[in-house]
Amino acid sequence: MIKCSTSLWSADLANLESEIRRVEPYSQRFHLDVADGHYTSTMLFFPDLVAQIRPHTDLPLEAHLMTRDPLGWVDPFSDAGIDIFIFCFNSLDDVAAGIDNIRQRDKKVGISLRLDEPIELLEPYWQEIDLVTVIGTEVGIKGASLDPLVPKKIRDARRRIKAVGSSTEIEADGGIRRHTVPSLISAGADWIVPGSLMFDQDPAEMRRWLDEAQAASVG
Repeated sequence: MIKCSTSLWSADLANLESEIRRVEPYSQRFHLDVADGHYTSTMLFFPDLVAQIRPHTDLPLEAHLMTRDPLGWVDPFSDAGIDIFIFCFNSLDDVAAGIDNIRQRDKKVGISLRLDEPIELLEPYWQEIDLVTVIGTEVGIKGASLDPLVPKKIRDARRRIKAVGSSTEIEADGGIRRHTVPSLISAGADWIVPGSLMFDQDPAEMRRWLDEAQAASVG
């Protein structure tokens, strides 16, 4: 089953509690984009808000740290209730130290790759990370179209993960639309990050459609 890490960026931010409860039965976890206004021009989600969200769902929460100093945010977001941290590959000079820092908080860790960053960058880390997030659009842009080269990038990641015997999962984030999801599933994505795809439609119907798309890709 293709799993959904539903992006709260696309929720009605004035009614997060009800929005979370509406889509929770059809999601496997929630995705929070954390942006500091420096790494990208967007400013999104902060620890106090996450702490307010945490009591309203038992699903895991993942934070995508689109920040200049991602490790500076690990402690406050851990305390707020984040379970999984994803940092941008080019935001750290010492990627291995970043992974270790997050592991010390007993959290899962992922790395995101921008459009211009090849899968080969992760060769030293396949046994160390839980997740690779393949960004399908320019970082920090909401509603952009999926780059056509993303499915190939996911296939390359799947091939390398299998070759090295890693358990790393693949998450597709950005450009998640009805016409793009089948190609992402076929390429080997384990997770998608739906935003408007979930919140702007009937989530129960969307979950049925995703299951059908998954079955069609297998068939």
